[in-house]
Amino acid sequence: MNASQIEKNVSELVKLIDKENFIFDLLIAYGISKTSITRLKKGDFNLSKIEGEVLYKKKVFFKEVASDKLLTTIDDLTKNEEDLKHNPRFVIVTDYITLLAKDIRTGLTLDTPITEINKRFDFFLPWAGQEKYQSKNENHADRKASYEMAKLYDILVHENPNIYDDGGHNLNIFLSRLLFCFFAEDTGIFNEEGVFTNTLGQHTKSDGSDVHLFLDRLFKVLNTEDNSDEPAYLQVFPYVNGGLFGSNIVSPKFSSKARKIILECGGLDWSEINPDIFGSMIQAVVNPEYRSGLGMHYTSVPNIMKVIEPLFLNELREEFEKSKGKPSQLRKLIYRISKIKCFDPACGSGNFLIIAYKELRQLEIEILQDIYNTESQVSIVFTEVKLSQFYGIELDDFAHEMAILSLWLAEHQMNKVFVDELHDYGKAKPILPLKDAGHITQGNATRLDWVKVCPISKNDEVYILGNPPYLGSRNQDTEQKEDMRFVFRKDYKSLDYVSCWFYLGAKYIEGFNAQIALVSTNSICQGEQVAITWPRILNDKIEIGFAYQSFKWTNNAKGNAGVTVIIVGLRNITNKVKYLFDHGLMKEATNISPYLTNSKSIYIKRTSSPISNLPVAVFGNMPNDGGNLLLNEIEKEELISAYPQTTKYIKEFIGAHDFTTGKKRWCLLIADRELEEAMKIDILSKRLDNVRKIREKSTEVSTREKANTPNQFYFFSHQDTDSILIPRHTSERRDYIPVGFFDSKTVIADSALAIYNAQPWIFGLLNSKIHMSWVRGVGGKLKTDYRYSTGLCFNTFPFPKITDKQKEQINLHVFDVLDERAKYPEKTLAQLYDPDKMPKGLREAHYQLDLAIERCYRLKPFESDVERLEYLFKMYEEMTTKNSLAIKEKKTKKVK
Repeated sequence: MNASQIEKNVSELVKLIDKENFIFDLLIAYGISKTSITRLKKGDFNLSKIEGEVLYKKKVFFKEVASDKLLTTIDDLTKNEEDLKHNPRFVIVTDYITLLAKDIRTGLTLDTPITEINKRFDFFLPWAGQEKYQSKNENHADRKASYEMAKLYDILVHENPNIYDDGGHNLNIFLSRLLFCFFAEDTGIFNEEGVFTNTLGQHTKSDGSDVHLFLDRLFKVLNTEDNSDEPAYLQVFPYVNGGLFGSNIVSPKFSSKARKIILECGGLDWSEINPDIFGSMIQAVVNPEYRSGLGMHYTSVPNIMKVIEPLFLNELREEFEKSKGKPSQLRKLIYRISKIKCFDPACGSGNFLIIAYKELRQLEIEILQDIYNTESQVSIVFTEVKLSQFYGIELDDFAHEMAILSLWLAEHQMNKVFVDELHDYGKAKPILPLKDAGHITQGNATRLDWVKVCPISKNDEVYILGNPPYLGSRNQDTEQKEDMRFVFRKDYKSLDYVSCWFYLGAKYIEGFNAQIALVSTNSICQGEQVAITWPRILNDKIEIGFAYQSFKWTNNAKGNAGVTVIIVGLRNITNKVKYLFDHGLMKEATNISPYLTNSKSIYIKRTSSPISNLPVAVFGNMPNDGGNLLLNEIEKEELISAYPQTTKYIKEFIGAHDFTTGKKRWCLLIADRELEEAMKIDILSKRLDNVRKIREKSTEVSTREKANTPNQFYFFSHQDTDSILIPRHTSERRDYIPVGFFDSKTVIADSALAIYNAQPWIFGLLNSKIHMSWVRGVGGKLKTDYRYSTGLCFNTFPFPKITDKQKEQINLHVFDVLDERAKYPEKTLAQLYDPDKMPKGLREAHYQLDLAIERCYRLKPFESDVERLEYLFKMYEEMTTKNSLAIKEKKTKKVK
């Protein structure tokens, strides 16, 4: 049962609280089976025989109390060892006005009016198996251990100058072995707690000179089945195997300082380490470029759950819900889970695979609990979920080693949970000697055959998941560009690197019982990339099954700003429901387009003229002059002071940045008929000569051709009319694109677009929320700024034909917006359009303008940008289809 359904259940429950059945209804709301609740009511499962109390093993200790005894009662109950031996997850007391609760495992408490528990429904999510994520996100032990390991790494590299002669492979294996030993001595893998650290401290010299010899010998012991010939202090170490200690490496040399640090590392409590997070943090230790953000380079568990829940976990849980109380069906479900393959083709240190593994293990535990709550006969059981079901590809050597190690550690942790949760009948096979930890392949995922890495057949159930490298085309190095060429062969130069994974994943799953869900920056679903990338992926066999629209991908590391991403799930075409996730809401979709909207899969392509009845927008004016045709404030004043007659050559020159920041610039605009006269002025003659020389030296033919006309702009579109300026780039934070009106004396620069002789209502349209929705959806990005282009944003924008009366109404609202701007002469437009600081009057004026613009489309207001975009896509399809038919008809008439 997913969280949204639970929230709905609890909201229904509090509308009319039934005191006699409250705790039973609450448990049912979280997915506890009705069969179990019936037995709880009868007393079979209720371990308390006191009226008004319910003690349900591993779930809850509930008690009705008088109002004046709430606090003392919950305090007493949470200290009652006799009742707590049954491991209730929560203690709850209530007078049916107020509800107090305590999570025994985490220590968190809840104090709420009972009619408002739906607002805190997440507190009891552990009943639904969703209990562990927030605390693990903020584990101090992970960060502390990674900092200590960073210190050790630094000193080893400093004191062993040749340590990277082999590319660092030996060092990577060495660090993995150390981490295993630290973890093993604190979690029961080694029989004696602290045995590794204590033995190292007792049997090495304080100057550190023999530490490397001790570690070399110990690592051999850990790879030896019979160590009876070794000294007694080494015989206590077990045979580990599993490949971790199989290869022969030479440990780095240690100083007294390095020895002190390794002993300090061993003094930490490694049992608290989360392998799903810690692996990525340690990866940052050995990547200096990540060191300043140590602790930031991991994917938080809640974000990983955004991928795996809709990919496969929600369906498995729904199957579990349907099968509760039916042991034969539940055993079939366990068998299915035991055959699932999870494959991360960019696995890093294993985050996604580890969480997927843990979730399947946790679900298996819950299924077994239900079986044994239903059946009277109890038999010993072992887990059916194996590490061999998990596959990965990782380019980085150390991350590859960490993924293998982290999977082993995760298995050990989950074995402990398995035994603790199923203590009467759950058993775990010994972790030692280690088995193969999944199938983690080191290599380049864009070059490897994925089928060879993770074999797939018609009987398999495979889920591809992960967070591949994004890398826009400008950030790709030579090797990555070659990878792109290898995968796509042609039309790839403007694509993000992550598109390789979507393309190869779609090819892998086609025709099989397999799905893929990957995280990506939202740029692959925006701009020109859409029409190049997605026709290769979405065809008559593959569709988008679910998607998360843009959201911030963050973890809880200090200072983490996050990056804007999407999640896209691909599958073979089916009649199953499709889901779109937007700001925590899950909505059904008839089709999910490559722009991640509930609309047909159409592709917005650049066009040379507007599809709507709109004026032409042109590129601004480009001097290409080395700065010689441009003047700042001082230069302008000095020129006019020395040569007053030059005033007629000077016009204000404004680009996007000038416009939003209030910066003033001017340009020289000298007509051909004025050139002879202008050249008599020494300063102008020098400037024009400089323009000529700069253009002559250019490698571009078109620039050299302009050398003979240095008085002219390289590209000139200016008209002697009023104009509208549209910035070609605008911050993603803004709710509106700040556009501006200018008179004929202002020349618009090439960092903006210009519309000449435009009416005010065009300004209103460009400055509207619905137009901004279009830009966000189809315009593409440059870094974090939206990119506005004539061909892709303006010319493709669908806008209906409107009456003169509607234009007049829009004009009035435009003047209101301009009036509000004018009230703040001391503020720049960048300040006025900062969404956190936008003046109330300006925001209201824009709101009224938005309503006027949107009434041109329909009378009912739009509820969200997603709804706006979906409406625009539908209208775009209708308009372009109609235009295509009209063109066809014209051609047919000509032929006749």
